[in-house]
Amino acid sequence: MADPSPIQPFDLAAVRRHRARMMRSGGGADFLANEAAAQLADRLADITRSFPLVLDLGCGGGAMARALAGRGTIVAADPALACAAAASPPRLVAEPEALPFAAGSFDLVVSNLLLHWTNDLPGALLQLRHILRPDGLLLASLWGGETLGELRQALIEAELEISSGISPRVSPFADLRDLGGLLQRAGFALPVVDADRIEVTYPDALALMRDLRAMGESNALVEQRKSFTRRATLLRAVERYGALFGRADGRVPATFELMTLTAWAPAETQPKPLRPGSARSRLAEALGTVERPAGDKARP
Repeated sequence: MADPSPIQPFDLAAVRRHRARMMRSGGGADFLANEAAAQLADRLADITRSFPLVLDLGCGGGAMARALAGRGTIVAADPALACAAAASPPRLVAEPEALPFAAGSFDLVVSNLLLHWTNDLPGALLQLRHILRPDGLLLASLWGGETLGELRQALIEAELEISSGISPRVSPFADLRDLGGLLQRAGFALPVVDADRIEVTYPDALALMRDLRAMGESNALVEQRKSFTRRATLLRAVERYGALFGRADGRVPATFELMTLTAWAPAETQPKPLRPGSARSRLAEALGTVERPAGDKARP
């Protein structure tokens, strides 16, 4: 019996449409993409070695290219033709799950706010490790599990009240522990995952939804309700958002959990942990104390 089809939570054609619409929005909502790109660039600034050939995967509106200016030759790639076409050459259209590059093509891969739209994240990470040269670096940012928790709750409550049922409207996001495990499974060395909680305030939930649309972060779940959201449901969600999370000044917060991945393609030159029992000095000597068998208590 054949294996069942893998779960495909996202409509990738919708993801591409949303990213193309982002390019038509005029860049007024790119502040989070700029912040995420700046954080990735900061991590790169701490590394002394050079990276002659760089892949900017998910080039979007160019936030990462601007942050990487002057750092080697940058190849821009994006699932949406509109994003790739706006980038400087060399450029191409490419999906994270089907990268058209040979093994060991790049010294550095940077992906800014794209991988959370990937149906097969383990497979995408495996491909990214494959296209890196030995001791090549992966830097990536994506939204984590706490992202838009307020909006999710308000929409659920509104739909239960108005429609007597719920439709998936906010994407599932990976958490810190999941991402660390996925990097290890993909064969990366020295993986590090950081989480940064960013809070943005808006006049109301409608303003947040408009920004999400302009960011290219609209709902692209396959299982979402195909009909338009009823006006009563939307207005009730706005009311519940304000009631649950509104502040004294009348504004409402929106949480974005930014996950940053740092990992290296394996290489013989990288530091490796010592084998158990191979240490040449004792911890007691370093601490200037007396070593005792386990269970023994120090005498007064």
